Amino acid sequence: MEDVLEVYSRPYDKKFPVVCMDEKPLQLLADARCKIKMESGKPERIDNEYIRNGTCSIFLFTEPLSGWRSAEACERRTKIDWAHQIQWLLEKQYPAAEKVVLVMDNLNTHNISSLYEAFCPKEALSMAKRLEIHYTPKHGSWLNIAEIELSALARQCLGSRRIGNLSVLNHELEAWYVDRNQRQKGVDWQFTTEDARTKLKRLYPVVK
Repeated sequence: MEDVLEVYSRPYDKKFPVVCMDEKPLQLLADARCKIKMESGKPERIDNEYIRNGTCSIFLFTEPLSGWRSAEACERRTKIDWAHQIQWLLEKQYPAAEKVVLVMDNLNTHNISSLYEAFCPKEALSMAKRLEIHYTPKHGSWLNIAEIELSALARQCLGSRRIGNLSVLNHELEAWYVDRNQRQKGVDWQFTTEDARTKLKRLYPVVK
């Protein structure tokens, strides 16, 4: 916990951007019948029956200090999928950064070994050397700022809507994060190491 809080206390440095990532599984649902269009004084009506079109995983990255985030839905959340997301992050989003300081939870796919399963050793090592990884503790996913962004995504974009395929979903995701980026919605993280030692004192071992 204190390791992640220390990362969040660092000042902004474009050569060492602090980026948080998280994933969200989502079920793709399509309407079984056409919606009944709105009439004057009557809301749009949706049939309760729907069609299951499988599942997907939303990968979300956010740089809290710059107010940037991006999200993409993929069919799966395998090691290969994660590795290609990291490749995009390093080569497309932060090509000039010396290292990307990456905060994420400790899933079995979130590992340097995943890069070696997706790319040749030379390329995998090159990407690994540009990552500084910090894992949130077990049962401490609330420390991941990307989880806050996923919560905003769920409220502002997904809601209870039915989205039946990846193409439409990614179109909606792009519209959401482009608008949010343009409005520069950043995260003002207030919880410090000192706060943790006071408010979460019960979690610390007792030194005798």
